Amino acid sequence: MIERLLPEYVACSDTHETGAPEGSLFPEEVRQVAASVDRRRNEFAAVRACARRAMADLGLPPAPVLSGHRGLPLWPEGTVGSMTHCEGYRAAVLARASEVRSVGIDAEPNAPLPPDVWEVISLPSERARMPLDADTRTVHWDRLLFSAKESVFKTWFPLTRIELDFSEADISFRVSPDSPTEGTFTASLSRVAPGMPSTYAGRWLVDDGFAVTAIVLPVNPSL
Repeated sequence: MIERLLPEYVACSDTHETGAPEGSLFPEEVRQVAASVDRRRNEFAAVRACARRAMADLGLPPAPVLSGHRGLPLWPEGTVGSMTHCEGYRAAVLARASEVRSVGIDAEPNAPLPPDVWEVISLPSERARMPLDADTRTVHWDRLLFSAKESVFKTWFPLTRIELDFSEADISFRVSPDSPTEGTFTASLSRVAPGMPSTYAGRWLVDDGFAVTAIVLPVNPSL
């Protein structure tokens, strides 16, 4: 599913499986989650199995993907990537650093956010733009907004090592004329950092019970 949001030079792999094959982790990865609960270990292993398939698609040998500060995936030298997991879905994407500066993906269940979370993650300008008053809808815009901000943060943080607050990204969605369940979005940041853009363009999709978002920062902006 995630591949529908990304250019062909970004390798993608996803799964609805909840676990990973026995022995699929490298020893150093096993040590990193040795003290975690079973659910965390399963998520960790399943999404890294996706990462290894993305490596293979780029013609790269399998390599460990450890977690750094704030859970930042530590990708093999010369590559950039992103991972996401939620109940029932895991995905990883990978690209060559010669082509992509950074990439961020996120997947969430297409279900309403708890009201207290919605107030924390959204700006007044965003709430004014969200069509949240419909009783029946195929897109839960509050959850999609959360996912889009997660994709922004995952794109921004590997390059800056600066944490963003939800209030520092203002998201605007556009719906595709061909489908009400997919489109694009723009994120305008109030936080600035040297060499970083102030706006980010992404794509979104709602399908099969999930809301997924993705942002790619190419080395060559014309790509």
